[in-house]
Amino acid sequence: MSDMTFTMTDGISAVYLITIILFIYGLHLMNSPATARNGNRLASVGMLIAIVATLLDAGIVNYTLIATGIIIGSIIGASFARAIQMTAMPQAVAIFNGLGGGASGLIAISEFMRLNEAPDTFTMTLSITIVLSILIGIVTLSGSLVAFGKLQGIVSGRPIQFPLHRWISLLFVILIAAVGSSLVITPNETVFFVLIAACLALGILLVIPIGGADMPVVISLLNSYSGLAAAAAGFVLENTVLIVAGSLVGAAGLILTRIMTKAMNRSLRNVMFGGVGGTSESKDISEGDAREPAREVTAEDAAVGLAYADTVIFVPGYGLAVAQAQHQIKQLANLLESRGVQVKYAIHPVAGRMPGHMNVLLAEADVAYDKLFDLEQINSDFSQTDVTVVVGANDVVNPAARETVGSPIYGMPILNVDHSKSVLFLKRSMNPGFAGVDNELFYKDNTMMLFGDAKDSLNKLVQAVSEED
Repeated sequence: MSDMTFTMTDGISAVYLITIILFIYGLHLMNSPATARNGNRLASVGMLIAIVATLLDAGIVNYTLIATGIIIGSIIGASFARAIQMTAMPQAVAIFNGLGGGASGLIAISEFMRLNEAPDTFTMTLSITIVLSILIGIVTLSGSLVAFGKLQGIVSGRPIQFPLHRWISLLFVILIAAVGSSLVITPNETVFFVLIAACLALGILLVIPIGGADMPVVISLLNSYSGLAAAAAGFVLENTVLIVAGSLVGAAGLILTRIMTKAMNRSLRNVMFGGVGGTSESKDISEGDAREPAREVTAEDAAVGLAYADTVIFVPGYGLAVAQAQHQIKQLANLLESRGVQVKYAIHPVAGRMPGHMNVLLAEADVAYDKLFDLEQINSDFSQTDVTVVVGANDVVNPAARETVGSPIYGMPILNVDHSKSVLFLKRSMNPGFAGVDNELFYKDNTMMLFGDAKDSLNKLVQAVSEED
């Protein structure tokens, strides 16, 4: 009988296997809003176990420095997460993506500098993984910072393109390919920093021409990039769990990106190079128009229809997040349900400014998950709905996507709000949405416009409905 011994390496491998199972099962639980929180917790536990196992590895020598980094990072992260407003959640996700890519890039830089002191230790495989980690990680970092700037208003939300923009981007791609190939053959510190600078520039060039309407797709794609960067860093460090975790994030991000582009009826190439999706100047009802003006109503007028409806569907949009009115919409829904009204929420995949923005927003107000319906589930219900209340949404309910050939949003699947018996819009003004397209639904005979801050308007509706007999 052979002598079986259990080494430290075997123990680390066994723990890594457990963490990988936790990652996969946690990701599976995120398929449903009802189990997403548990999935997130499970995956977080898996990552904690993976970190502890890695720290116990023989290769870790400076525990004090690592513990200091963990404590400082945890304090900053927890403070940031608690302080962030729901309206700034897209910016937070953009920053997280960028930090993930930047961390992977720093790992590759550290490994290159360490190995450069002993050139004989370089192998072609290791050089390739370092170059890929730099490419993906640094592009993710600079691209995410631009996305953050656009979302925060630091950089214009319009598509920004320089003269010969695409040709310049192509030249940087060629430069990166040439420099990366050179590093694989002969490692050189100067050439290495040229690679880093070129990747920083490429990330900016790729994201700067993308407009505000396409930010959900950009965030999904950058999330995928951050995962791929982590996987590349895992190859650099020969760490199995980092490879698997990064691959899972990368694959999930690509799937989410595909869902976003499908929801917008656009290809990824069109988003990245089309230069469409910027904000435009507002178009107010006072400008004059050949059509009949939109029908403005008071909260008291709108409350009558809501109070005596049998079915009501709420359609939340970014304006709801801006006004921080998720609790008020829940309060109005509860009031209507107490009167026997059937209430549902219609969630468009690209409502808001990041994937799942509306789901997260409503979850914060404890809206029951079984009341949330996506586009495919609820579109057939609008024709039997008495009142649809649109709160701060625009492009995702614009009939131009179905009817106006040549419109920037033509072909994009929308919520069929216009099929409802009555539509109530809660908006600040007649401004178009992120795509800059006027909404014909504003001028329909069955549409009512209640202008004002969404939180104030919802509070007024709650008061007015409460006063109905």
